[in-house]
Amino acid sequence: MDFTIVDFATLAAHQVAAAARVLRAALAHVPSGYQGPGEAEAEVEAWRNEPDWFGFAAVEQDTLIGWIGAHRTYSHGFELHPLVVAPGQQRRGVGSALLKQLETRAWANGAITIYVGTDDEHGGTNLYGRDLFPNVLRRAASIEPVGPGHAFTFYRRHGYRVVGLLPDVNGRGRPDILMAKRLA
Repeated sequence: MDFTIVDFATLAAHQVAAAARVLRAALAHVPSGYQGPGEAEAEVEAWRNEPDWFGFAAVEQDTLIGWIGAHRTYSHGFELHPLVVAPGQQRRGVGSALLKQLETRAWANGAITIYVGTDDEHGGTNLYGRDLFPNVLRRAASIEPVGPGHAFTFYRRHGYRVVGLLPDVNGRGRPDILMAKRLA
């Protein structure tokens, strides 16, 4: 591992700016991927100023290559948002290392469950483009990835399970796939 994991709150200004660039680059393939002027920068600042949010960054030779965050939304539940890794740094264990660090901190802060929404806005699962009503839960049980690269596959590999679907929340046929993991 050529990178280190650091607390997001300790980042230098140039690393915070890099966090916005990584967010934009990592989500460039989705319609809501922070591509507008200042959108990624505003998202980073919003999370940095959220009192119940904490995060970590992967840094390699002073360069931020990925980051993750979570915030308390229930007494014992945290929402993971976001997890992004620079496209050229993916599949090196960066996301896995960030996720492990986040789960450790969440557990220490009283979390029993972490959940995450894995939007399918680009056809990464067999649910994309389908009408999920009226049998939403049955469809949730049949979810499968379509090709490589959807976040659903990454989270499933790390013990997260589908706990629900929000049909059409990103547009017709574009669900949010809710996944969760019990920490131990």
